[in-house]
Amino acid sequence: MNKLSIVRQQLPDDAQELRKARVDLEAAQASLSPKYFYDALGCRLFEAICLLPEYYPTRTEAAIFSAYENEIAHCIQSNKNFLDLGAGDCQKAGFWLARTQPQHYLALDIAESAIVPALESFTQQHPRLQCTAVVCDFTRGFDVNELLGALPTTVFYPGSSIGNFSPAEALQFLTRMAAHTHGGGLLIGVDMRKDSARLQAAYDDAVLVTAAFNLNGLRHLARLLGAQVSIRDFAHRASFNTDKSRIEMHLEALCDTQITFADGAVRRFARGERIHTENSYKYSVAEFADLLRQAGFQQHQCWQDQQGDFAVFYARV
Repeated sequence: MNKLSIVRQQLPDDAQELRKARVDLEAAQASLSPKYFYDALGCRLFEAICLLPEYYPTRTEAAIFSAYENEIAHCIQSNKNFLDLGAGDCQKAGFWLARTQPQHYLALDIAESAIVPALESFTQQHPRLQCTAVVCDFTRGFDVNELLGALPTTVFYPGSSIGNFSPAEALQFLTRMAAHTHGGGLLIGVDMRKDSARLQAAYDDAVLVTAAFNLNGLRHLARLLGAQVSIRDFAHRASFNTDKSRIEMHLEALCDTQITFADGAVRRFARGERIHTENSYKYSVAEFADLLRQAGFQQHQCWQDQQGDFAVFYARV
């Protein structure tokens, strides 16, 4: 059995990150990074979101993978490396690894406490596969070229997380990913623009799981900052911005309230004032194909569900 390797790269300085988070909360337009959604409770809430009838992306992407399994596997089967961005429990990657048998699986995730146990279990299921956990904030950049060895690589970014970047940020990110394919390609999931009512329902479900998820982000950050806040004074808000083609999530103050920091400083919120927590951009097939071209990908294939709700792209430089 191959031994699991662990590589730690460019991890953010926690104190510096929290200082920035406080600055963002105290700004005239208060904001909160969506990374603070994902404490232990937040991860469980997101798992619940993926099961909601309104939240179509996860199951639709899985259905596309299943429906076009042979075509997608044919595209990636000759690639020697499989680079999994935001690997989590490694199960999405496992679907393709079992079918394409690469030599090396590199699982990138910022949460070492989650990715290492997941890969330890994974190596038992795939004893001949070389596995490396790369603990990093891959959204900020990473360097695994030495690990890849310039061999053809599948860069895997499922789940429509590309939508959390602005189009300009997405272009920069995709350009960096193109440099890691080495003759392989990028396999990526992308949520499509659609009826605004359906989009809004997906981010504002009837049983309020997404509301709990959004509010938990503020609770989590306040705990990290040692700050005091009444979560009940805020409400989840989600809407589709047609002009920018994005879902916008906020927390809106239901009354005059405040966040009191550990040093006694106070950030006051008037009733109706909002904390911006997340954007999720939506694309047409043509728009995302153009973004891929700008990033240096010269060829692409695209698969969709019958309704056109979601798209899976495989792009080559």
